[in-house]
Amino acid sequence: MTTQLKLDQRYGRTREKRSRRILIAVAGVLGAGILGLVAWTTVSGAITSVDTDATGFEVIDEHSVVVSFQVSGARDKPLACALEAQDTEHGVVGWRVVEYPAADGVSRAFTETIPTVALATNGLVTSCWIP
Repeated sequence: MTTQLKLDQRYGRTREKRSRRILIAVAGVLGAGILGLVAWTTVSGAITSVDTDATGFEVIDEHSVVVSFQVSGARDKPLACALEAQDTEHGVVGWRVVEYPAADGVSRAFTETIPTVALATNGLVTSCWIP
């Protein structure tokens, strides 16, 4: 090996430096692409998400429970919600799926009655979605 070649390798004046730059550029482009994909997936998921908040329940008798809840995030889209009533051991004693037409507001409040097969101790909204 010549002295010039040794000096070039020692001080980074070889072709290896160019290939390293190309490798870093390709890795940067791939990283930006993956970041863009993750961002798009997050945003598109947030656009179709629906948030629910149970605002209360009332046990009417051993055959029914009234559940009050609020839904936000489904503007101008139809909506479906799954409701359930539970007993003291958290067993499901009643459930119901309700569907609502599209509405203008971002946040909407509902009150629904759930039929039960035994005395319930609570009523709740398990999930809401855009059908």
